[in-house]
Amino acid sequence: MSVTAPLHESTATTTPRAGRREWAALAVLGLPTFLVSMDFSVLYLAVPHLTAGLAPSGVQQLWIVDIYGFLIAGFLVTMGTLGDRIGRKRLLLAGGALFGIASVAAAFSTSPEMLIASRALLGVAGAAVMPSVLALVTGMFTDQRQRSRALAVYLTCFMGGMTLGPLVGGVLLEFFWWGSVFLVAVPGIVLLLAFGPFLLPDQRAPRSGRLDPLSVVLSLAAILPFVYGLKELATHGWARPPAVALVVGIAVAVVFVRRQRRLPHPLLDLSMFGDRTFSSALGLFFVTAMVGTGTLLLVTLYLQNVTGLTPLKAGLLLLVPNVLMIIGNLVTPSLANRVRPAYLIAGGLLVAGAGYTLFALADSTSGPETVFIAMCVVMLGTAPLAALCNHLAMGAVPPDKAGSGASIVQTTTEFGLGLGIATLGTLGTAVYRGGVEGALGTLPPHVAAAARESVDRAVGAAGRLPAGQSEDLLAAARDAFTSGVHVVGLVSAVFYAVLAVLAVWAFRHVRDASGGGDGIPEDEDTTADLPEIVRASGAEAAGMERC
Repeated sequence: MSVTAPLHESTATTTPRAGRREWAALAVLGLPTFLVSMDFSVLYLAVPHLTAGLAPSGVQQLWIVDIYGFLIAGFLVTMGTLGDRIGRKRLLLAGGALFGIASVAAAFSTSPEMLIASRALLGVAGAAVMPSVLALVTGMFTDQRQRSRALAVYLTCFMGGMTLGPLVGGVLLEFFWWGSVFLVAVPGIVLLLAFGPFLLPDQRAPRSGRLDPLSVVLSLAAILPFVYGLKELATHGWARPPAVALVVGIAVAVVFVRRQRRLPHPLLDLSMFGDRTFSSALGLFFVTAMVGTGTLLLVTLYLQNVTGLTPLKAGLLLLVPNVLMIIGNLVTPSLANRVRPAYLIAGGLLVAGAGYTLFALADSTSGPETVFIAMCVVMLGTAPLAALCNHLAMGAVPPDKAGSGASIVQTTTEFGLGLGIATLGTLGTAVYRGGVEGALGTLPPHVAAAARESVDRAVGAAGRLPAGQSEDLLAAARDAFTSGVHVVGLVSAVFYAVLAVLAVWAFRHVRDASGGGDGIPEDEDTTADLPEIVRASGAEAAGMERC
């Protein structure tokens, strides 16, 4: 790619600014974003209620909770590419309609099987909605300063849904039956279907080719077994079936990649990974999702089993750090016009890493204050990355591949979320088991086995022991688990320090939140590594087919 004029001048003269219609459309797009993300967590408090109403088996209960995210992860790549081909607005509205219908079906389910099927439909619909929304936002806001603000609003809606899901569910369950947690989505979907056709632009790739059915089958056969194996191994430990599923998923993924390299119009354009900005943003997303999920699992267990908070109080306490992150997301675009994104992201990661080191100050006999402060620092420090990496990754994607690029970003995040429990969660558990082992010798074998499994089972087992043994087991289990929190916090801090260096290297040539660059990277003689965000900003209006 050659540069014939200063980049900030080029983008300023070729990118139209969004008007009231686009900002109104962004408000409409915020509805499905909030609702789809809320459905990840809205069932957390509703499971006991629906169990009493439908009496599902243990396996059915797990599928009710898990199948939604499972199918979203499996269909993201297919749906993102499908939106590029048939039109992102069309796919969004179809997905929204299906989401509304499936929500009603879930709310009035009369059997566990019906609820599982409804949740499966919700997952397929969510997979259609998520990349369509992100691609539409990227396409509507071609001015990079406006795009950075719009993507910050999008991320705020997504984070808001994840954060408020348990609280919304808890409030509804105080007054209504368990099905109300699904019906809450219906009014928002009605508004989307009422205003979306008039406010949203028609966007599709002008020469996208036909969808390859075999590639669709291969993508599902790769992602679904991989996600299933990952979730099962992370949740239940080593077992042959999920391990085999993981291997099968990887093997099919190799076949899928080879086929994509041969197709003139692949389902997944692998050339996008050759862009340094795009691939680096994916790497940052992946690791931060992994670290965030793994540490959050340990923090929630620490707050409940070590400090003694109830689940509701722990959830309310963790709401504050999430709100701080949302505020940071909204403030970041303005800061990025004064501080280079590379240094803003790297500085934030170092702040977040400092927050993780505060985990080492947590004590098994003190209250939750230390971990609460640490999580506030972590969330504030992570906000610049969360706000800007979406912007940089999507800007590096050619306009006709926006749906596919959005699906890759979100699929990468899904894999990171799954690996967080499998890696850092497993590390914390290993430290806990090593620390608690010395206190189990005098306990009955079945109690020792339960305490060795996890800290929450140790707390439950302690309640059935005589007073002296109970206190000794609780003290040992809480000390051991706190040691696990210390180790995971320090490992996470190291991860974030490495990510800070990567961020400086990957984004050092991006000048500000508008996506403008210096023309030549600081230590290179060519423009080969300039992010595609620059090219996309000047060509998007011409390259996008708007009906």
